[in-house]
Amino acid sequence: MSFDASLISQKKILLAGDLMLDHYTFGAVERISPEAPVPILHVQRDEIRPGGAGNAILNIKTLGIKVSALGRVGNDETGRQLIKLLQGEDVEVSGVVVDPHYITPRKNRIIASQQQLIRIDYEKFAPLPPELEKALIEKLPSLLEGVDTVALSDYDKGFLTPTFIQALILEARSRNIPVIIDPKGRDFSKYRGATLIKPNLAEAIFASGLSANHLLDEIAEAITSKAEIDHLLITRSEKGISLFSQAKRFDFPANVREVKDVTGAGDTVLAVMAMALATNLSLENGAKLANIAAGLAVEHVGCARITLKEIEAYL
Repeated sequence: MSFDASLISQKKILLAGDLMLDHYTFGAVERISPEAPVPILHVQRDEIRPGGAGNAILNIKTLGIKVSALGRVGNDETGRQLIKLLQGEDVEVSGVVVDPHYITPRKNRIIASQQQLIRIDYEKFAPLPPELEKALIEKLPSLLEGVDTVALSDYDKGFLTPTFIQALILEARSRNIPVIIDPKGRDFSKYRGATLIKPNLAEAIFASGLSANHLLDEIAEAITSKAEIDHLLITRSEKGISLFSQAKRFDFPANVREVKDVTGAGDTVLAVMAMALATNLSLENGAKLANIAAGLAVEHVGCARITLKEIEAYL
């Protein structure tokens, strides 16, 4: 399978979701603290990158597609850093609003010798204020101009309210724009009308209302029935990916040489599937490529950005 880079570069994806800032602190541990039985990290360097929905945005950009961000930040230094990083990646940020009552989430991962020791989260759940929700809904027609696929990256931080999700799905589908969603929570009915939903296995079991003892087919049937969707993709970690499409099941086993960090692998799958929808690639072929990309991503520490050339090399 080969890719037409010129065709892909003409496509545009609108990514809506919870934006965060990922802060990585890298160092080395050589001794234990005399104050408590904990390792002492000698810091060697710090890195900041867009996280959450921002990581999905970077994955899409790395595939060579234009991307526009739809989300919010707080009126704080973390939010300003995040906006600057996205602009530096040539991401359109006109759909990012500033919520003065919101704290931009920041996740600080402490890493030694390529192993994550601990993650420190700075965040507070806050629903999108009604006035901002109304303003964004009114802005959707202009934000969707020239868009080939809409992707939602829901981290349940309050930006993607049920009302806003439905408004976005309805506006997109009225323009024949497919919608793919990386979901969160138990009630997937809020995503009704989406083209494809892609939970991981734990999320799928939780949303189905069934137990882990049930067959995967039963779990998928419960979700597609409740959410009223035709296509469901479940990521299953070391077991790969399973696609349920119009009463058919397709399984793609994982091929991973060495798992170093699973952080951001779901965002990689979302990006590749969004690309598949934007370029009219079949869902089966899209799932196959997403499975390969996810396998490559977990072989890196932190949120990896997989290119089409890496996928082609694997193929």
